Amino acid sequence: MTTQAQAQDDFLERHREYLHVLARLYLSPRLRSKLDPSDMVQETLLKASENQGQFRGQTDAQLAAWLRRILVNTMAEALRAFGGPKRDVALEAVLAESSSRLEALLRPASSSPSAEAVRHEEFACLAKALAQLPDDQRTAVELHHVQDWSVAETAEHCGRTEAAVAGLLRRGLKKLRELLRQTL
Repeated sequence: MTTQAQAQDDFLERHREYLHVLARLYLSPRLRSKLDPSDMVQETLLKASENQGQFRGQTDAQLAAWLRRILVNTMAEALRAFGGPKRDVALEAVLAESSSRLEALLRPASSSPSAEAVRHEEFACLAKALAQLPDDQRTAVELHHVQDWSVAETAEHCGRTEAAVAGLLRRGLKKLRELLRQTL
């Protein structure tokens, strides 16, 4: 592999956790019995690597949007294979909204290119830190803070009491802050 090709693959690899967060957020537990978020991300990165010549953007934000579009197509294709709708119009909107909420957790958008690069790097760190949380804490944090579900909705989804979910959120956010302090 050439140095340039390796650099391009490393560039794509930096977005693995970001894509994994989005795939986990979209795939309900019912769908996860058929589709694995990690498989969807791996397929997305493979397609992106094979089609890097089609990427026309200049920034990390444009790359993230391009990868999100490939993820949407990959997931829609996989869902169709399991008898899902021919076209899931809501999928892209859900992933774009989830992505926006994740980015909003860090700080408001800035217009300068250097600030945008720093923000994207912080976003990648957030996605990586989320991946390091225990599954139950990560699920609670993602549903409540990224999907904007209420504590009651999160508790029902997780099959726990609201008090238990509040504890998961408190411990999850505490651990998330610790992980982010170590990396930022």
